[in-house]
Amino acid sequence: MTPEAVEDAARRLAGVVRRTPLQESVRLSEATGARVHLKREDLQDVRSYKVRGAYNLIAQLSADELARGVVCASAGNHGQGVAAACRELGVRGRVLLPRTTPRQKRERIAALGGSSVEVVVVGDVYDDAVTATREEAERTGAVVVPAFDDPRTVAGQGTVAVELVEQHREQTGRLPDVLVVPVGGGGLLAGTATWMAARHPGVRLVGVEPAGAASMAAALAAGRPVPLRDVETFVDGAAVRTAGHVTLPLVRDSGAELVAVPEGRVCTEMLRLYQVDGVIAEPAGALATAALGSPVALEPGQDVVCVLSGGNNDVSRYGEVLERSLVHEGLKHYFLVQFAQEPGALRRFLDEVLGPEDDITRFEYVKRNSRETGPALIGVEVARPEDLAPLERRMVETGLDVERLEPGSQVFQYLL
Repeated sequence: MTPEAVEDAARRLAGVVRRTPLQESVRLSEATGARVHLKREDLQDVRSYKVRGAYNLIAQLSADELARGVVCASAGNHGQGVAAACRELGVRGRVLLPRTTPRQKRERIAALGGSSVEVVVVGDVYDDAVTATREEAERTGAVVVPAFDDPRTVAGQGTVAVELVEQHREQTGRLPDVLVVPVGGGGLLAGTATWMAARHPGVRLVGVEPAGAASMAAALAAGRPVPLRDVETFVDGAAVRTAGHVTLPLVRDSGAELVAVPEGRVCTEMLRLYQVDGVIAEPAGALATAALGSPVALEPGQDVVCVLSGGNNDVSRYGEVLERSLVHEGLKHYFLVQFAQEPGALRRFLDEVLGPEDDITRFEYVKRNSRETGPALIGVEVARPEDLAPLERRMVETGLDVERLEPGSQVFQYLL
């Protein structure tokens, strides 16, 4: 894998993929004191950068390989890239998706591929789909198109860096000081790092993983790709259990930084992108900008580019996005409260425990029985994080038996 391979891919993709905009973010610039630009890969025809790697690989297959067809595993976006490439090049393809893939992405793959592509749902996480893809390739002879772990895919993803550097120079006359990209299996980071290290080594490069699926960090720590024991699948576009064998050494040797951000912070950034900037980003698309300020510290006046990698977000998920954001911001809390089974118990709770700006967002009895007390699950939204302590103090003063459900606990997982 070489910088020349990335440049060859850029020429191959010219006129095939969209040259997506590089846009200044006033909100993030004001918040950080830096000059922040977004590379809007969510505005690709397939709404993510993944088409770059998929097309670059398939376009280089031999006539015999093309005749056998292609198969891929995807969390959604890579499948759309493969589907679009298959339709463009007239190749038969099958896209295998885990059950966690949002319906919106499944339907988009089918629409983009048309009669050229078949969509198959298999397994619970991305790596299950990878295993099924290998088995199918062995059985049918189809060519596997990896989402990240192939030099041709990596080279295609790296063309994002070639493009944004050209655009940044056109707009400002300078190179960016900092480039921030999302990380799942590492294809985008590996391709970007390979080209940037060779052509512009002075640019600081940062990769951002979701805290619940930090497979690249685990691989770097172990010195080899290792499967994560548990994977938080909310950031579905980057929820990879095992980093790539091809991508790991490229990332390791590039000197790129690697950080992680919690899923709740990603949700908060998704909401800000939508409500302030009018940008519909999927969870993986908001990873890079969610890391600005902390853990990615910036200096005033620096030129920063963040890759907004995808916009394939199902609007039905915004309820969960809002919930996770409120919990992360310390504004939403859940309690198990033992109520006396007598008239007026709930009224006393409302009058004596809730503050003037506190709001009950959920109330349900966990179990009804004939005992003197009965547990209720109560969700409370406060106006400010510091309002939690007075709320808990009033609960104690009223003599209620209260257990707060801590975020991250096993019980709490049933609420999100």
